[in-house]
Amino acid sequence: MQAAVAADEESIPVHQVLKTGQELGDARMKAPRGTRDPYHPWTPPTDLASWLKTREEIKTQVAVSNGLWPMPPALPLNATIHGKINRGDYTIEKVFFESHPGHYVCGNLYRPVHFNGRIPGILCPHGHWQNGRFYQASESESQTQLDIGAETHLSGAYFPVQARMAQLARMGCTVFHYDMVGYADSNKVGHGGWFQNVDAGLRLQNGMGLQTFNSIRSLDFLMSLPEVDPDRIAVTGSSGGGTQTFMLCALDERPDVAFPAVMVSTGMQGGCVCENAAYLRQDINNVAIAALFAPKPMAMSGADDWTIEIETKGLPELKTVYSLYGKANHVAATAWPQFKHNYNSVARNYMYNWMDEYLDLPYEETIVEEDFWPIPPEDLTVFNEEYPLPANAKTGEELAAYMTDYSQAQWDAMVNHPGNIFTEYHKIMSGVLPVLLGDSLSKVTDVSAETEQSTLEDSVIGTIQLQKGLLKRSSSGAAVPWIQLQGENFNGETVLWLNDDGKRHLFSEQGDLREPIRETLKQGYAIAAIDLFLTGESLQGKSFEEAWNVDKGFADYTFCFNKPLLAHRVADVLTAVTWLQQQENVQKIHLAADGLAAVAALLANGRMDETDKLGELKLDLGQFSFAKIETTDHPAFLPGALKYGGLLHLGLFNAPFETVTLYGAPDDAQAYADFSSRYTAWLKNAASRRSQLNLHAEAGHLIDGGWQPEGEAAPAE
Repeated sequence: MQAAVAADEESIPVHQVLKTGQELGDARMKAPRGTRDPYHPWTPPTDLASWLKTREEIKTQVAVSNGLWPMPPALPLNATIHGKINRGDYTIEKVFFESHPGHYVCGNLYRPVHFNGRIPGILCPHGHWQNGRFYQASESESQTQLDIGAETHLSGAYFPVQARMAQLARMGCTVFHYDMVGYADSNKVGHGGWFQNVDAGLRLQNGMGLQTFNSIRSLDFLMSLPEVDPDRIAVTGSSGGGTQTFMLCALDERPDVAFPAVMVSTGMQGGCVCENAAYLRQDINNVAIAALFAPKPMAMSGADDWTIEIETKGLPELKTVYSLYGKANHVAATAWPQFKHNYNSVARNYMYNWMDEYLDLPYEETIVEEDFWPIPPEDLTVFNEEYPLPANAKTGEELAAYMTDYSQAQWDAMVNHPGNIFTEYHKIMSGVLPVLLGDSLSKVTDVSAETEQSTLEDSVIGTIQLQKGLLKRSSSGAAVPWIQLQGENFNGETVLWLNDDGKRHLFSEQGDLREPIRETLKQGYAIAAIDLFLTGESLQGKSFEEAWNVDKGFADYTFCFNKPLLAHRVADVLTAVTWLQQQENVQKIHLAADGLAAVAALLANGRMDETDKLGELKLDLGQFSFAKIETTDHPAFLPGALKYGGLLHLGLFNAPFETVTLYGAPDDAQAYADFSSRYTAWLKNAASRRSQLNLHAEAGHLIDGGWQPEGEAAPAE
């Protein structure tokens, strides 16, 4: 009972699409993006309505990537302010408070001595300067800065970080200068480490998110001070502090003015683990994130570093966005190529005058930084014998455990609402799914096919129409090898059959149709199959290990810019479904899969927001659980999967097939079924959630049997 392909000018296996030496042409096989790439372009929308939609999408992407979707609980800060130092026209105090219970943010509070009424508040993250808030330049470096005109006063040359705070306080502003995680007094948790592991990745716990939440709580602290005007709030920091400036301003609507120094650019996007988080810059860059602040006033400085071209690459894109509001003059940038990476007095003077203009300060003439009396770093430290580090201070390990606990509590509250009201769950999942898994089915509108047609002769079922080729996506440059078999008795229904071996699984090692495939064709079904990304011909002759490269030291260096493998495979499934929906002779589409292909198929189901032609979904999941993944280069590693309920919540958010039958269902299947019935009832007959749901703990052995319709399946409770 052998199947033979019709004579061809080149003899290749029947499942194979590419001729010998032919390139697949899948753009996803190119070198991945990385933070140190020389150019990260972004093109903003050119009309306001499109921008406002894009703005919400980017804002959600940033929040999800930081692990701040939903926002963690904002518990009492329990702030301590002590140790006032008087410098005549301004004072410096020492501050520590809890952003999370037992996690202490430390800093110095600069206040003017003489003021009337309420005054502006300015938040200052310090950046990656040595010792952070305590930074002191060496004698030789200080002299160099004076010699080249970067600094005017010896005080500013030695203590450029303090100089900024002192001048802003003298200008009549309350200034909070706070530590980055792992710097100065905030060293109970290291700057990296605790969030560079698989479990942290699966829960979207990362250093950037922790620092961003610290910034949000620092703003809470600053605005709690009685003299601070809530309508005149500014943020300015440089380098890594510049990253924190535009990150905070992207997520928090309270700041009114921003000045991120030497960070916003189309060049290097941030070299530290604290500046990279999964999903953060996929399809965007720092310019796009900074644009979320529009139309509020924002200026930037550049130097002889990755920001040197800010005036011609970055500022024009921001001007485009600001112009949509009629506020092009509210964004500005100046680069000083004669200076290396810095926040020197030249850039600081630029910032002071920007703050003067937009914080309604009383200056009529150009502000030039004054000399000041620095505080020795040891006198800025927050903790001492009278005010020791509190006993409840958490280590990194303890903080990560707390973050897991509160995140799980938030999730439980969403899915177990006592009134079966799922507004928050629906909002959170609607926001997170596009970030983790990409476009929904209704947005897959750019599929085309390169197709070859021939025939197979089978001694049992006769002539079989064979189509094979590449399914292509113009938006991503994807090229998906595919094949379709159709007998003479085609009944209008096609089974899209997915397997970790790709198209090859339809055939035996000898090239014959496998018996389950033959039986399915005998029943009148057509069969389609694809090579999911990095399976089969998609590997282009490479091993999986050669083709799939994840940064071994810190996976978010990879996933900050590049999609997880599962997201690519979800896109491939949606591509194939879209192509089948476009075929006039296909009346119904069924989907069957096992192995990791079944995981991709179920996740794709969660992105199917339309029901056209969809019939039955049958998957053998093999008790898959994201909790079992042990390495970040595992093909099913999906950052955030555990934070958002795991496979079933992600994969069954939509349920557009008539029936969904899952074999080898995960351990939480019954709990999900109980939730599903309540959530579906709350949605009130949502068209994209119509499936009869059948969950089985035992394996389905789909690969060993032909396609059988599910028949009458009991609906989910």
